[in-house]
Amino acid sequence: VMVHGWMDVAASYQFVVDAFQHEHYIIAPDWRGYGQTEAPLADNYWFPDYLADLDFLLDHYAPDQPVNLVGHSMGGNVVMLYGGVRPQRIRRLVNLEGFGMPATIPAQAPGRFATWMDELKKLHAGDMELKAYDSADGVARRLMKTNPRLGADKAAWLARHWAAENADGSWSILGDAAHKVTSAQLYRVEEVLAIYQRLTMPVLAVEASDNSLDMWWKGKFTLAEYHERLKVVPQVEIARIEDAGHMMHHDQPEVLAALIERFIR
Repeated sequence: VMVHGWMDVAASYQFVVDAFQHEHYIIAPDWRGYGQTEAPLADNYWFPDYLADLDFLLDHYAPDQPVNLVGHSMGGNVVMLYGGVRPQRIRRLVNLEGFGMPATIPAQAPGRFATWMDELKKLHAGDMELKAYDSADGVARRLMKTNPRLGADKAAWLARHWAAENADGSWSILGDAAHKVTSAQLYRVEEVLAIYQRLTMPVLAVEASDNSLDMWWKGKFTLAEYHERLKVVPQVEIARIEDAGHMMHHDQPEVLAALIERFIR
């Protein structure tokens, strides 16, 4: 089971799937409000819903057997939490740069609630809409701008799964704008670590040679802090993929596929 990250779609895993050397029964869902999955009747997203969605999915597809679970970025955070809550459901867990978030303190709560409410108003006013593109080629160029390692052929293929054509010929990203609303909940590291301690299955934590945490957080949350958190995981192996950025499943799909297959074997 392979789950994608924020503002991504399940089709992003296709390059890795193509690179597998062995047969696997693969389920790769689009999270709620992404890709081919409809958005719920809500104006913001709560992280526990992703855990529950995954739980229902596994009830349907694998009710009587543990699965090999792979998650990237936001999906990596989901699988780490889910694995600690439902450890019996997971045989092997692969976390692709699901780093978590910077630690917070209770004093940040008032400001966080205020930001959340302000952004809800912007959303309802239409001020948080996702950009539309003039063509699928425009979407592909956007993907390559975000990730310079992404070749034109892969970008062209991804564009038609990451976005859809509108009646007027423009192309819109298959992601609900409400995903951009800041969570009202603070990220509580103590709770996360308590869950990580319950990860009884072997865990493979894969990271790219490009340090995305430095780029995103400017010292507020570092790779060393992430590694410190991983120390509470009972069985964890850290692997690194060279010449890759955060979208490692696009940059080095063959290397990632080999890592996953070695680990689950």
